[in-house]
Amino acid sequence: MFMPSNDLLNRFIFDDCDIRGELVTLGESYREILNHNIYPPAIQKLLGEFLAAVGLLSSTLKFDGVIILQARGEGAISTIMTECNHHNNIRGIVRLRDEVELTETLAQTGSMQELLGNGVLVITIEPKRTENFGGKLERYQGVVPLEKETLAGCLEDYFQQSEQLATRLWFAADAEHASGFLIQALPQQLKTNADENRDHWETIETLADTITPDELLGLDHEQILYRLFHEQPVRVFEPTQVQFACSCSRERSEGALLALGKDEVEQLLIEKGTIDIDCQFCNQHYHFSPADVRVLLGGKTLH
Repeated sequence: MFMPSNDLLNRFIFDDCDIRGELVTLGESYREILNHNIYPPAIQKLLGEFLAAVGLLSSTLKFDGVIILQARGEGAISTIMTECNHHNNIRGIVRLRDEVELTETLAQTGSMQELLGNGVLVITIEPKRTENFGGKLERYQGVVPLEKETLAGCLEDYFQQSEQLATRLWFAADAEHASGFLIQALPQQLKTNADENRDHWETIETLADTITPDELLGLDHEQILYRLFHEQPVRVFEPTQVQFACSCSRERSEGALLALGKDEVEQLLIEKGTIDIDCQFCNQHYHFSPADVRVLLGGKTLH
């Protein structure tokens, strides 16, 4: 099914109140991520929700950097991680725990709570260190427990705790698309009457809460916003394109080897003859022969 809003992030605001919103729909980018690693339906759906969520959260990046959404748990999934950078390049991966059985029921219909078990949700904002910023931007990390049944509920807790902003989120994902929808109360600017602000929020929230997963996945953004808010003064900004892109490279792999240290790299060569590094996000393979390693280390190796 072709959707005009595929791989697009739309931001919008309400002109008569301090509320903003976002819609994101992933299509080709989502399917490319799934093609790199095969997951059962329940895990695929959860990864889709995390990808849609990090796409929405990317709007908080006001500088060159990356936002990472990661959950770690004690269940069948040990880690699920998605990230999006300032250029709206997105990627994600799920790691399963070997010692925990992934039953057929869990693989097909398991919820986030069932798949992850006890754990935490971590939101990290990592600025890219450049001379333009003088290396002064600091890494931010927020952590909330996985106490709610859904990713949306956990993220709503995060916004309430970290920014004290009323926020609602909705997610939907299937084998082809992943979509996310957010509304958020902004710090008071337009309205000075707290009761009037509260009434506006309750109205917008009630309307937004009528969205269904089928509508999130089956309608384009213009249709969704009209269906929900056609009686509200909504201003929609130009959409932003989202695409899959992996940040791995041979240069970064070389950096990882250098970080290991000369002795450990030489030991790997003795044990294996060559060194091979695979990117778990995109399955790109980087091969280093003994000659490659000698050049990298700037001298002779034991091999």
